[in-house]
Amino acid sequence: MNAPLKVLVIEDDPDLAANLVDYLAARGHLVDAAGDGLTGLHLATIHDFDAILLDLILPGIDGLTLCRRLRSEAGNITPILMLTARDTLEDKVAGLEAGADDYLVKPFALREVEARLHALARRANAAFAHGELRVADLSFDPKSLRIDRGGVSILLPPIPLRLLEALMRAAPKVLSREELERAAWGDAPPDSDALRAHLHILRNAVDKPFPRQLIRTLRGLGWQISPPDGKAS
Repeated sequence: MNAPLKVLVIEDDPDLAANLVDYLAARGHLVDAAGDGLTGLHLATIHDFDAILLDLILPGIDGLTLCRRLRSEAGNITPILMLTARDTLEDKVAGLEAGADDYLVKPFALREVEARLHALARRANAAFAHGELRVADLSFDPKSLRIDRGGVSILLPPIPLRLLEALMRAAPKVLSREELERAAWGDAPPDSDALRAHLHILRNAVDKPFPRQLIRTLRGLGWQISPPDGKAS
């Protein structure tokens, strides 16, 4: 049975916010709410939550800006489920690059919102194994979450970080779509664009600034991380 969560709802539509708060509270969760970006940022910074429901379009500061400020300025790693009426891949990538962990396109079922919040909280609370992982000049410390490539520190949002850990633990094994989705979201994967978007973010951080590509796509099979000689150290 899933444990109750402490959830922050940041949504400016009063009817939708009330529906979310009432549903989650009736399911036993502790819920706070904010109707604008500045109030939401303040609450998310001074209180501890298990997950945040964040609307994309907000008065004060928008959801993307709020997300970036939480991650980069406040160092907040609380899982964020972004709510948006925009369903293009570019919009989804923008939200994920800002630091969101998952997204739902409006309209959505309240039951699915709760399921995704539980999935995000479970992944966030999972204990990281000890021992540094290394592939070529890329290293990842699961305990401190420090990522380094060739002496350059790399910052990743939570979902790309989980994908990186899964790939590095398996290296040089090829992981299928299903294996990577399970590593990132457990048993509640989002729609088919999500993995592609998070892998795009991961590659931009881990491979794009460097001369050697470590993450490879094997069409019809999946993805692997491996140095050019094919051996993981």
